[in-house]
Amino acid sequence: MTAAGVQRSLPQPAGFSARGTAFVENSYQGYNPGRALRPSAKVLPEHARTHNRSLVLQTLYRSGQLSRADIARSTGLTRVTVSDLVGEFISEGLIVETGQSEDIRPGKPATLLEINPSAFQIVGIDLSDSSQFRGALLDIDGNIIERREVELSGSTGTEATAKVVKLADELVELSTSPLLGIGVGSPGIVDLNGVVLSAPNLGWTNLDLQAQLISHFGVPVIVGNDANAAVLAEHSFGQAHGDMMLIKLGHGVGAGLLLDGVPLYGSRFAAGEIGHVVVGTHGGLPCVCGKAGCLETWLSVPRLDAALKAADEAGIAKAEVLSDAGTHLGIALAAIVGALNLSEIVLSGPTRILDGPLEEATIETLRSRTMAEFHGNLTLRKTTLGEDIVMRGAAVMVLSGQLGVS
Repeated sequence: MTAAGVQRSLPQPAGFSARGTAFVENSYQGYNPGRALRPSAKVLPEHARTHNRSLVLQTLYRSGQLSRADIARSTGLTRVTVSDLVGEFISEGLIVETGQSEDIRPGKPATLLEINPSAFQIVGIDLSDSSQFRGALLDIDGNIIERREVELSGSTGTEATAKVVKLADELVELSTSPLLGIGVGSPGIVDLNGVVLSAPNLGWTNLDLQAQLISHFGVPVIVGNDANAAVLAEHSFGQAHGDMMLIKLGHGVGAGLLLDGVPLYGSRFAAGEIGHVVVGTHGGLPCVCGKAGCLETWLSVPRLDAALKAADEAGIAKAEVLSDAGTHLGIALAAIVGALNLSEIVLSGPTRILDGPLEEATIETLRSRTMAEFHGNLTLRKTTLGEDIVMRGAAVMVLSGQLGVS
């Protein structure tokens, strides 16, 4: 059964189109990277309806069980507005009443509400690994219900695209609730319309992956850069605090940036594309992009694995290879930390690579190349989300685009 078939066979919330391509009545306009991810205040009347719906959902999404009065106090909306919106959400199946509060105050106990985690399901796909594409079926709390993988086996171009569709097909078949959408984290430069402008490792140039998947499945689809998806996962489900940069090591090397609660993409959608920045002045290995000495030649997982294997055969300590890679990462990051005054850098990739010498060398290089009085409190840590980070970040893109929550 196609995703469109799944949508038609299950109850739909008010305002959801028959094909599931968008909220019609409620006018959610898809993922908007130019705004803060989490609404926190009222807005102008002409934008009030959509914003206030998102505000109520966001409040419940982050806080858990609340009463209508709790939501009104938290959001600043009137109780009448909150009651009307909650009524809509209950009729749509997005919010459920869970019972009465154990309030010791006199009067009738308040009825508690929470978001229904089974109202929708989301397909999240990660294309960043060098050996396989990974995907998951998730609920709207970001919990993984089912997993599937497709071996990449060196596929590029249309063959790689076909494997993305195959993986999504398998996950859609497993869905048991209406699909809120499909999110995809792809390596390379991806514009805001889901066109992969350049992903050299997959042989993709100007690939309109988002449009292809929408045409095939008939549900909302959001395609974004894998590192940008990962930083959203860290923001929603990880331990992120304040401004943050997430470094993603996989088929290539990329970074996602979150500044003042807003994702940063850049004028040409290439913010965070540090993998193809040449590090140092002493040459280096040729890169798939055509230059030599790019950060990716030191840090991409396939390159590092090859270097570690060669070191082992030559009797060179693996720690030396990892430390050298960490030094080059620190060199690349120092100027970014200095320019943006970041409070946190998060590393995402295989633990066998990140643990120990690479992480230590990165920290030491950053300390030696930045001003301690301004950057001494910088935290560098590994993500706690493991290999699920891009899949869960892809789900956040769909949640933000369709429900306005993260």
